[in-house]
Amino acid sequence: MTPVLVTGLPRSGTSWTGRMLAAGGELVYVNEPLNPLPRPGRSPGVLDADVTHRFQYICADDDGPWLRAFTDTVSLRYRFLAELRRNRAPYDLARMVRYGTAFTLGRLTGRRALLDDPFALFSAGWFAHRLGCRVIILVRDPVAFAGSWQRLGWTVYFHELLEQPLLVRDHPRVEELRPLVGCQDRLLKNVALWRTAAAVAADLAARHPEILLVRYEDLAAAPVEGFRRLYDWAGLTWSARAEGRVRRACTAPGSTARGFAWHGLSRTAYRPMDSRRALAEAGSRLSEEEARRVRELTRG
Repeated sequence: MTPVLVTGLPRSGTSWTGRMLAAGGELVYVNEPLNPLPRPGRSPGVLDADVTHRFQYICADDDGPWLRAFTDTVSLRYRFLAELRRNRAPYDLARMVRYGTAFTLGRLTGRRALLDDPFALFSAGWFAHRLGCRVIILVRDPVAFAGSWQRLGWTVYFHELLEQPLLVRDHPRVEELRPLVGCQDRLLKNVALWRTAAAVAADLAARHPEILLVRYEDLAAAPVEGFRRLYDWAGLTWSARAEGRVRRACTAPGSTARGFAWHGLSRTAYRPMDSRRALAEAGSRLSEEEARRVRELTRG
């Protein structure tokens, strides 16, 4: 059965998109198996492989352990013993029960795996070619993306990309980030990451028919219509149940201005929201001067 991968830079709407695709009941949601940080990452029950970098690069040249591990993941085979060897805290045991149950029931009932993983972005071609995934790459407006990262105080450490020779070889645009190693201008670095990721995503989509680029803003502006198209593209059934759940989740009242936080045992950032309101609020997180600078840097 064909697995689905939803990826894109963090804060590009991957959790929301993944949850909406899983709303029809045909997918088992798997959150960020390539996250190098524990909770949600570092779960060998979900992915029995050692993640060493953010945006870990996987390609056919050295994919032995990755192919074995991800074949288990997309086949919904949970590795209970591997999980217990590493994680035994109460939270970890509760997560093991949840994921182990979801994987087992999903496999027995013929469901497919859905991987929601921003850190798989640069490896999306491998997921499409070697694992047969239908891949959705979310691309967000650069001002909204940079504003979200600025508000959260996030930055990127480019050495984690540049230390991966195969990544630099296969995606030469990454080499352009080298002069910014050690740079303290967070906004400049965030925009540079956006530019590189957007170029890589466009190249991957051009070379792999199994990869679809989706603008977050288009999806947020018309979520029911947008997700209906994504269901069709991913080979999912657009049922009354799916439409109802998507409609309710994307018209939830309340502001999106609350701080980012992980939720639930899956440690996802997704929360029901009014997607059109979220779209309108996203542009207000930077000053006019900062937004103008982002636009200039994006064009440059």
